[in-house]
Formats: sequence, C-alpha cells, structure tokens
Amino acid sequence: MSKISKYQVVERAIRDAIIDGTLKVGDQLMTEEELCARFGFSRTTIGKALDNLRAHGYIERVAGRGTFVKAAHVEKQAGSSSSFTEDMASIGLKAGAKLISYEVLRARDMPEIAKHLHADENELIHHFVRLRTGDERPVAIGYTYIRGSVIPAVDIESLDGSFYAYVRSLGIEIHPAEQVRICAVLPSEEQLELLEAREIALLRSSHVNCAVKDGSTAPFEYTETYYNSDMFSFTAQNPQATATPQW
Repeated sequence: MSKISKYQVVERAIRDAIIDGTLKVGDQLMTEEELCARFGFSRTTIGKALDNLRAHGYIERVAGRGTFVKAAHVEKQAGSSSSFTEDMASIGLKAGAKLISYEVLRARDMPEIAKHLHADENELIHHFVRLRTGDERPVAIGYTYIRGSVIPAVDIESLDGSFYAYVRSLGIEIHPAEQVRICAVLPSEEQLELLEAREIALLRSSHVNCAVKDGSTAPFEYTETYYNSDMFSFTAQNPQATATPQW
C-alpha cells in the first residue's frame, strides 16, 4: 500500500470530520497556524490540504473572518442530462443511495400515479423510496414508481446503486422525459429527519421516463425527487422544463 502524503492526512481528517458531523456547515476551522500546531506539519502542507478542500466544495474562505465549512452546491443547467453521480462528482462528492422502503401496489390504489404511467388499474406498481447522498451526506429523497408490466421483478440490491444501470442491464433502453416539473415545497418532518436538516426548503422534481424494449415504447417510471435546496438548484429558460435527474 502506498503511503499517503502529509497534506492528504490533514485533508482526510478535516473531510471526515465534516462527513461525520463533527464539523457542521457554518463551523469555523482552526487557523493555519493552529492546524500546523495540531498536525505538526508545515504551513505549506496545511495550505495545500485547505486548497484541495476548497476546490472540492467542502470549505470556503471569508475575507477578514476565516475559513468555514461550506454546503456543497450543484447548479443544474437546462438541457443537462448529467446523472446524480456526475452531479456529485462535479462538486467533488461520491454519490450513494440508501433504500428506505419498497412495496408492490395495485395501480387502482394510486390513480394519479397510474395516470402518469398509463397503467391499467389492475397492474402492479413497484414503489420505492431512496435517500441519495454525496460523500454519505444526505442530498435528496426519491419516490419512484415502476410499472410491473415493463419490469415484472426488481432486484432489491440494485436500489442501493444506480437503478438506471440495472434497468439497462435488463436490455431496456431509457428515453428521458421531455418535461420535468420543478417547484419549491416545504419539507415534512420525515423528510427533514432523512435529510438531517432543519429550516430548509426543498425543490421537488417530477418526471416520467419511457422504456424501449423489443421495439415497443411505453412509460415505465414516474419519480418525484425532493432536493435539499441548500445543495441543489435548477436553472432553466422554461420553468417547467429542465434536466432529467438520472438515478
């Protein structure tokens, strides 16, 4: 195993403290002099570690005040087809997924969802809720509905990673939604708990994707995603059309 550099020791220590909540958004870091004393490294080494943390969106320097833990933020542009994984990578974070719940329901028990999916009332619908993370920090909650007539069975283990990669492994081509609706909403207590946040607004994105298999095209997925607006924003010329989140 290769030995890590001194600046990486400092960088990892601060990053891990941010990820595990020891250092929270808005907390002020030690000064460079204090970090030198704590780690026993030169100011050049400490400076390189801080530069890397700034470049990856973990911290920010405020002139005359010091260095503070920053809330990493993604600004998604209209027409972008970047995946959640790519969005997280763009701010130096590793994407993750955690399955919160999974159930199979009848379309007749959820008429609005059935309408989105053009599903017959007797059709089975897979419904699952996932928490999406960046470097293990909660970023968004996805509520997804999948037509059983298109995907009869879902491998539960696939829901801890990229679900779309799993869909493509089944020989299904995905046609992204032409329209994605975006609106600001207030979070529920459950959403606040999952996102480990208080006093935030959420951005709700909803879309329908179609599946192409054996030459046939049909709606197969309806997803509502609730993003922590402190970490995610959308910019679009048409307020009802923007990028389709790829999960």
